[in-house]
Amino acid sequence: MTILPKLLPTTVVGSYPVVRSPSLRSLLDPLHSAVETAVSDQLAAGIDIISDGQVRGDMIEVFARALPGIRDRRVVSKVMPAAKPITVPDTAYARSRHRFVKGILTGPTTLAHGLQVATPTYRDRADLALDLAHALAVEAKALQEAGITLLQIDEPIFSTGAADLEAGKRAIEVMTSVVQVPLCLHVCGTLADIIDDLLHMPVAVLDFEFSGTSYNLEVLSRKDLGEKLIGFGCIDSSDPAVEKVSVVKKRIQAGLEVFDPEQILIDPDCGLRMLSREAAFGKLKAMVEATREIRVEIPSATSPAGSSRAPGPWR
Repeated sequence: MTILPKLLPTTVVGSYPVVRSPSLRSLLDPLHSAVETAVSDQLAAGIDIISDGQVRGDMIEVFARALPGIRDRRVVSKVMPAAKPITVPDTAYARSRHRFVKGILTGPTTLAHGLQVATPTYRDRADLALDLAHALAVEAKALQEAGITLLQIDEPIFSTGAADLEAGKRAIEVMTSVVQVPLCLHVCGTLADIIDDLLHMPVAVLDFEFSGTSYNLEVLSRKDLGEKLIGFGCIDSSDPAVEKVSVVKKRIQAGLEVFDPEQILIDPDCGLRMLSREAAFGKLKAMVEATREIRVEIPSATSPAGSSRAPGPWR
């Protein structure tokens, strides 16, 4: 697998503010300039594993409008794979700009709960989630072929109590069975009631929020992660104020009291789409700077030869 160049690699949960710029290409694709801005800003901030910015719409609509069997967020017949890749073009652009890129898919269970079921084809949303998983697995394979480093599955529904987590696990297994890149499961919200289920999910990385929900750190401190890595959310995505580097650094240091440095990827709590561009960029810069300072302070972060260790799946 690809070797990451740094300990404590920085990444993003995915979304970035939509910034449109007039250009000739914008006449054909009004949002391509927003993709370019999202990618450029992540690179300028110093992010190690970037995304395409997820600027094409909300996490349900992007997939609902492309999958046969869904019309206006209503499931009207059996859901099938999209006729062409949904997220690959933007991800491929990001990949052309940077070696390490994260592909991102809305999880099948969250997608199932975001749709109205208007057909007797499906008995319940868990049944629907399995067909959505098979459809998304095609997209996952296409993202892998585009050269992604990591595939993130977003399942915010898992922390709400509305989802059957065992059925959610089966849906994710459909997707993990077709790709070899490491999978990351992003779940926002509090973890106390669901952490045991999440630890059994067939993924390499569990990505959680810790700045907005600091109690999550206490919950994780009592658990055995096994070989799993942690995506450590240390930027409050809901607060438009840009954190000071010292504040972010303290959050990461609190995480290092619980997790080994080799277990952690550093990122915001959630996506940054709802913030201003200035706030989103400022937060990413603060996160990167705090991480750089901490890397220097970790005695074993750099070998005598000067090369840094890489976390678990990327050895």
